[in-house]
Amino acid sequence: MALSVKELQIRVAGWAADKPSQTYVKIDGIFGPQTKAAVTRFQAAHGLTADGNVNRKTTAALEALAEDDGSTKHFDWREFHSGDGQGLRGGKAKPAQVKESVRRLMWKLEALRKKAGDRRVTITSGFRSIPHNRAVGGASNSQHMYGFAADVAVERLGRTQVRKIARSCGFSGVKAYSNTGHVHADSRVENGARTFWWPPN
Repeated sequence: MALSVKELQIRVAGWAADKPSQTYVKIDGIFGPQTKAAVTRFQAAHGLTADGNVNRKTTAALEALAEDDGSTKHFDWREFHSGDGQGLRGGKAKPAQVKESVRRLMWKLEALRKKAGDRRVTITSGFRSIPHNRAVGGASNSQHMYGFAADVAVERLGRTQVRKIARSCGFSGVKAYSNTGHVHADSRVENGARTFWWPPN
């Protein structure tokens, strides 16, 4: 099945760079140099001919990471549900919008997982309803309330290593928390923010 350019961009968004770089794949439906470079990185990581051409093998590799319910191979919707039992409801966007944002987040996390050596990625916090975000002390305009953010831990990797990988996956908000050991990763620029948020600690 041929993918639209926008869907292709969503699926390779985590391959925005091969090292920390304040860049991301724009989901604009235009197959330009940025999208081709992301496809090339995806191909190289999956043992395919790395030429940026979306051929049958590349499409098959992308399809192999997609589940019938819209989630991805290594992530489940329930992992991102608000901790107060609200599911994907009660945030600062409509549930359908939140679900689409979480889906896009999953694809970036698939890239993070691959770059981390196929180690298991645990979601410690995904979407948050407004009340749940308040209860856990989240920022008043936290990206978690839109479905644009996840706090993650990676099996057998320290937070500094995970932060470095996340900064190559098109995330415009990345912070490593010393008190919990997890790394916050979000797509705030795609949600209207003007600048990247990469604090040093």
